[in-house]
Amino acid sequence: MKTITDYKATKNACKLCSPLGASLAFKGVRGAVPYLHGSQGCSTYIRRYMISHFKEPIDIACSNFSEESVVFGGGANLKRGLGNIERQYAPELIGVATTCLSETIGDDVAMFLHEYRAAREEGNVTPIVHVSTPSYKGTHIDGFHGAINAIVSALAEGGEQGEHLNLLPGMVSPADLRYVKEIFEDMRIPLALLPDYSDTLDGGLWDEYHRMPEGGTPVETIRSMGRARATFEFGRILAQEDVRAGKTLQARHGVQCMNLGMPIGVNETDRFLLALEDVSARPTPEKYVKERARLLDAYADGHKYVSGKRAVIYGEEDFVVGLAAFLDEIGMIPVLCASGGKSGYLEDAIHEIIPDWEQKGIKALDKVDFVEIGDIASTLAPDMFIGNSKGYSITRKLDIPLVRVGFPIHDRIGGSRLLHLGYRGAQQLFDRIANAFLEYRQDGSEVGYSYM
Repeated sequence: MKTITDYKATKNACKLCSPLGASLAFKGVRGAVPYLHGSQGCSTYIRRYMISHFKEPIDIACSNFSEESVVFGGGANLKRGLGNIERQYAPELIGVATTCLSETIGDDVAMFLHEYRAAREEGNVTPIVHVSTPSYKGTHIDGFHGAINAIVSALAEGGEQGEHLNLLPGMVSPADLRYVKEIFEDMRIPLALLPDYSDTLDGGLWDEYHRMPEGGTPVETIRSMGRARATFEFGRILAQEDVRAGKTLQARHGVQCMNLGMPIGVNETDRFLLALEDVSARPTPEKYVKERARLLDAYADGHKYVSGKRAVIYGEEDFVVGLAAFLDEIGMIPVLCASGGKSGYLEDAIHEIIPDWEQKGIKALDKVDFVEIGDIASTLAPDMFIGNSKGYSITRKLDIPLVRVGFPIHDRIGGSRLLHLGYRGAQQLFDRIANAFLEYRQDGSEVGYSYM
């Protein structure tokens, strides 16, 4: 039995639960219903949390454990719930994610699903994807990537190679997904994007309620991912993991996997577009060349406002690495790169993208909570925090600005429309950072100047 000697309680976690990440991934499949195997409180919490950020109606089904289910197992609840979902929603896919409760009592979900399929008429069962997501084993990003890998493992099929490319962008905003789709469309490259919640979690106004929002990656497209020319997978941290969708596609179907950093800023976006050019043999459209030129011009215009400024950044590990690369190229110092993630690769990834990290006094810490982030930040004299809204109480105490990015953003409108990726995302992020410094100085001035 393993003995944990360095255990510490988490206070105000810098992470979310694994089933939340899985639910988000399933919402990126057309006609999919996320289904949590556990207590009703789990699905209620996750629905409320996601609705607060995306400002969209979100249905998440639940097997609704009772005391009896905990004692005798939740198989009957799981099967009954599957039947209800099929009748009420007529979904194209059901994504089953386990919770701490069902994992702790040892429910054999794979066996339950086998029994459910066997009891149905042949060929008359909705595709069901199961992913194990106990929160005590990982974070929301582990649940997200676990669900994507489970979807690909269950549905992708081999065969004659097509002309399309796969893109596994990771946990990014709906605006980011729309932007990468625009890039592929402008380069005339057929795309299989997974997940795609650009419409399901950021759609238009409805005249009446829809149980199934439009949008998402079609199941047929996911099946074709085993026949793609190549897979692009974002995330320097993810690239180190043994279980991931890109690696599964390569191992099972021979689809080449190209791992890239999250394309935030000029350097990482350059790498992404050059890799696209290499695989597709198509040039980057002039539209993006001009976007890059405008971004570099903005860097020159605003350099004096951001150069040498010290920032604390936090969030999912790959997102933090992307932000760190961006801040380094604009002359800011990410003095603390923090995450509640548990991969163990964060420090090495930060050192790889910022070789002079030691001279700049950069700290990279994983497995931390917001109490630890606040304590450490108070010793580093940061000028700004960059991350989700959960860092606000610390910046309020330190009296420094917070630039809100990533997930979750509960105290502002438009979190789903924040753009982070590509030259365009970097342009918006740079402007927001520079303007936050200017606004902070202006608000603190006794003069009240209106001209820089």
